[in-house]
Amino acid sequence: MAAHPREPAARIPRVPGTLPHPMQPRESDGNALICLRGVTKRYREGQGLRAVFEAVDLDVQRGEFTVIFGRSGSGKSTLLNLISGIDLPDQGTIRVAGLELTGASEQARTLLRRRKQGFIFQFFNLIPTLTVGENLLFPLELVGRTDSAALARAKELLDRVGLADRWDALPDRLSGGEQQRVAIARALAHDPEIVLADEPTGNLDDENAAQVVRLLTEMLRPSRKTLVLVSHDRAFARIADRVLTVGHGRIEEQAPTP
Repeated sequence: MAAHPREPAARIPRVPGTLPHPMQPRESDGNALICLRGVTKRYREGQGLRAVFEAVDLDVQRGEFTVIFGRSGSGKSTLLNLISGIDLPDQGTIRVAGLELTGASEQARTLLRRRKQGFIFQFFNLIPTLTVGENLLFPLELVGRTDSAALARAKELLDRVGLADRWDALPDRLSGGEQQRVAIARALAHDPEIVLADEPTGNLDDENAAQVVRLLTEMLRPSRKTLVLVSHDRAFARIADRVLTVGHGRIEEQAPTP
């Protein structure tokens, strides 16, 4: 996930038939799995500062699929960086899975990512020197799971994404669509509460993109995983509980596509 937006914010196209409105917290502060309050984030640009977010609030509830649209440079990836604790706000507070990120140490934020969050990236980010199976086992090893149950879980996930026969293959022997399916399995290997996905279909053709949309629904819904996904792909609006847009320092909500 890129930490710094590169392009100026631009007007965001609306999902047809919907009207945006300012974000309003929908439950009390204590009920949201992800809670942002008064968050401001600025980056230095030339001689001045550009505000990516200005005093924004956001609640994401457990088990919710939240899909975020916006132009390049509007702040989509920055929002994921803030939720993951990779980046911190200049003002405001962020609480994720019970941890107050803005007051937590770097080690505590790292442990949150390792134990509670799974990540899916546009360019897959598989470790090229590890086999497919070793890539799936890696997040399990990071949380101390090296037993036969961990091996069985990794193999089960690989089977669920249709790649059980590629366990011993290196990532460069797989197509882009296959690599992204492995990346989805890897993101779920350690059973995280939250999955953060940054343009997961951005490097795929239409057929493979549709497969990713289907897999995310089939693999996350039954276990009530919380998904926060940023994309330009409007197909994700169909599986969303909430559709947000970011731009001009704000977060706005739109009605999901029926």
